[in-house]
Amino acid sequence: MMNERTLILLRHAKSDWSVRQADVDRPLGKHGLRQAHRAGRWLARMFEGIDLAVVSPATRARSTWEIASGELDNRPSVRIDDGMYAASGTRLLAVVAELPDDVDTVVMVGHNPGFEDLITLLAGESASMPTSAFAVIGLTGPWSSAGHSPAKLRTSGRPPAA
Repeated sequence: MMNERTLILLRHAKSDWSVRQADVDRPLGKHGLRQAHRAGRWLARMFEGIDLAVVSPATRARSTWEIASGELDNRPSVRIDDGMYAASGTRLLAVVAELPDDVDTVVMVGHNPGFEDLITLLAGESASMPTSAFAVIGLTGPWSSAGHSPAKLRTSGRPPAA
Protein backbone atom coordinates (compact mmCIF):
# COMPACT_ATOMS: atom_id res chain seq x y z
CA MET A 1 0.00 0.00 0.00
CA MET A 2 1.24 3.48 -0.86
CA ASN A 3 2.06 5.89 1.92
CA GLU A 4 -0.29 8.76 2.43
CA ARG A 5 0.88 11.94 0.74
CA THR A 6 0.59 15.32 2.42
CA LEU A 7 -0.62 18.46 0.69
CA ILE A 8 -0.23 21.69 2.65
CA LEU A 9 -2.16 24.66 1.34
CA LEU A 10 -0.81 27.98 2.63
CA ARG A 11 -2.64 31.11 1.66
CA HIS A 12 -0.41 34.13 1.18
CA ALA A 13 -0.03 36.50 4.12
CA LYS A 14 -1.82 39.88 4.34
CA SER A 15 -0.95 42.19 1.48
CA ASP A 16 -0.46 45.95 1.42
CA TRP A 17 -3.35 47.81 -0.19
CA SER A 18 -1.94 51.30 0.48
CA VAL A 19 -0.37 51.67 -2.97
CA ARG A 20 -2.29 51.36 -6.23
CA GLN A 21 -0.70 48.68 -8.36
CA ALA A 22 -1.59 45.60 -10.34
CA ASP A 23 -3.01 42.83 -8.15
CA VAL A 24 -0.25 40.39 -9.09
CA ASP A 25 2.40 42.92 -7.94
CA ARG A 26 0.92 43.79 -4.54
CA PRO A 27 3.49 43.27 -1.75
CA LEU A 28 2.99 42.04 1.80
CA GLY A 29 1.98 44.56 4.43
CA LYS A 30 3.59 44.88 7.87
CA HIS A 31 1.07 42.47 9.39
CA GLY A 32 1.67 40.08 6.50
CA LEU A 33 5.41 40.03 7.17
CA ARG A 34 4.72 38.88 10.75
CA GLN A 35 2.18 36.32 9.49
CA ALA A 36 4.70 34.85 7.04
CA HIS A 37 7.33 34.35 9.77
CA ARG A 38 4.68 32.75 12.00
CA ALA A 39 3.63 30.41 9.16
CA GLY A 40 7.24 29.35 8.64
CA ARG A 41 7.75 28.60 12.34
CA TRP A 42 4.55 26.54 12.31
CA LEU A 43 5.67 24.58 9.24
CA ALA A 44 9.06 23.90 10.86
CA ARG A 45 7.37 22.54 14.00
CA MET A 46 4.75 20.46 12.22
CA PHE A 47 6.63 18.85 9.33
CA GLU A 48 9.89 16.96 9.42
CA GLY A 49 10.49 17.80 5.80
CA ILE A 50 8.76 19.32 2.81
CA ASP A 51 9.78 17.95 -0.56
CA LEU A 52 8.48 20.68 -2.87
CA ALA A 53 6.91 24.13 -2.75
CA VAL A 54 4.62 25.18 -5.60
CA VAL A 55 4.09 28.93 -5.44
CA SER A 56 1.90 31.42 -7.26
CA PRO A 57 3.84 34.07 -9.20
CA ALA A 58 2.05 36.87 -7.31
CA THR A 59 4.50 39.00 -5.30
CA ARG A 60 2.61 38.46 -2.05
CA ALA A 61 2.68 34.66 -2.48
CA ARG A 62 6.37 34.54 -3.44
CA SER A 63 7.25 36.81 -0.51
CA THR A 64 5.19 34.72 1.90
CA TRP A 65 7.09 31.60 0.85
CA GLU A 66 10.49 33.31 0.86
CA ILE A 67 9.96 34.45 4.46
CA ALA A 68 8.24 31.27 5.67
CA SER A 69 10.83 28.95 4.14
CA GLY A 70 13.57 30.90 5.93
CA GLU A 71 12.28 29.33 9.15
CA LEU A 72 12.84 25.78 7.86
CA ASP A 73 15.97 23.75 8.54
CA ASN A 74 15.94 22.44 4.98
CA ARG A 75 14.32 24.49 2.25
CA PRO A 76 12.56 22.40 -0.39
CA SER A 77 12.91 23.00 -4.07
CA VAL A 78 10.52 25.65 -5.37
CA ARG A 79 8.43 25.79 -8.52
CA ILE A 80 6.71 29.03 -9.45
CA ASP A 81 3.51 28.00 -11.24
CA ASP A 82 1.84 30.71 -13.31
CA GLY A 83 -1.33 28.63 -13.36
CA MET A 84 -1.85 29.12 -9.63
CA TYR A 85 -2.51 32.86 -9.84
CA ALA A 86 -6.27 33.55 -9.62
CA ALA A 87 -6.83 29.83 -10.24
CA SER A 88 -10.12 28.01 -9.74
CA GLY A 89 -10.31 24.92 -7.59
CA THR A 90 -10.46 22.82 -10.75
CA ARG A 91 -7.26 24.41 -12.11
CA LEU A 92 -5.52 23.86 -8.74
CA LEU A 93 -6.65 20.22 -8.79
CA ALA A 94 -4.84 19.89 -12.14
CA VAL A 95 -1.69 21.36 -10.54
CA VAL A 96 -1.89 18.73 -7.78
CA ALA A 97 -2.46 15.93 -10.30
CA GLU A 98 0.71 16.98 -12.16
CA LEU A 99 2.98 16.79 -9.10
CA PRO A 100 5.96 14.46 -9.49
CA ASP A 101 5.63 10.96 -8.04
CA ASP A 102 8.91 11.22 -6.13
CA VAL A 103 7.58 13.82 -3.65
CA ASP A 104 5.41 12.98 -0.66
CA THR A 105 4.97 16.32 1.12
CA VAL A 106 4.12 19.42 -0.91
CA VAL A 107 3.23 22.95 0.13
CA MET A 108 1.24 25.12 -2.26
CA VAL A 109 1.30 28.87 -1.62
CA GLY A 110 -1.54 30.69 -3.30
CA HIS A 111 -4.92 32.35 -3.15
CA ASN A 112 -8.60 32.20 -2.42
CA PRO A 113 -11.27 31.37 -3.41
CA GLY A 114 -9.38 28.66 -5.29
CA PHE A 115 -7.88 27.09 -2.15
CA GLU A 116 -11.26 26.78 -0.43
CA ASP A 117 -12.68 25.21 -3.59
CA LEU A 118 -9.72 22.79 -3.83
CA ILE A 119 -10.28 21.59 -0.26
CA THR A 120 -13.90 20.80 -1.11
CA LEU A 121 -12.92 19.04 -4.35
CA LEU A 122 -10.29 16.89 -2.62
CA ALA A 123 -11.72 16.20 0.83
CA GLY A 124 -15.43 16.93 0.46
CA GLU A 125 -15.22 19.36 3.39
CA SER A 126 -15.04 23.10 3.67
CA ALA A 127 -12.42 25.16 5.47
CA SER A 128 -12.02 28.90 5.76
CA MET A 129 -8.78 30.23 4.29
CA PRO A 130 -8.20 33.84 5.42
CA THR A 131 -4.76 35.33 4.81
CA SER A 132 -1.94 33.17 6.18
CA ALA A 133 -4.27 30.23 6.83
CA PHE A 134 -3.28 26.65 6.16
CA ALA A 135 -5.04 23.42 5.36
CA VAL A 136 -3.34 20.02 5.57
CA ILE A 137 -4.79 17.30 3.39
CA GLY A 138 -3.78 13.65 3.40
CA LEU A 139 -4.12 11.90 0.04
CA THR A 140 -3.95 8.19 -0.68
CA GLY A 141 -2.51 7.07 -4.00
CA PRO A 142 -0.46 8.88 -6.62
CA TRP A 143 -0.82 12.62 -7.10
CA SER A 144 -2.31 11.94 -10.53
CA SER A 145 -5.36 10.38 -8.85
CA ALA A 146 -6.08 13.54 -6.79
CA GLY A 147 -9.79 14.17 -6.82
CA HIS A 148 -10.49 10.50 -7.59
CA SER A 149 -8.92 8.76 -4.60
CA PRO A 150 -9.53 9.16 -0.85
CA ALA A 151 -8.39 12.42 0.73
CA LYS A 152 -8.89 13.74 4.25
CA LEU A 153 -8.69 17.24 5.65
CA ARG A 154 -6.37 16.64 8.62
CA THR A 155 -6.36 20.15 10.02
CA SER A 156 -6.82 23.78 9.06
CA GLY A 157 -6.58 27.20 10.65
CA ARG A 158 -4.01 29.89 11.21
CA PRO A 159 -0.58 29.32 12.75
CA PRO A 160 -0.59 30.23 16.45
CA ALA A 161 1.12 33.45 17.53
CA ALA A 162 3.53 31.63 19.87
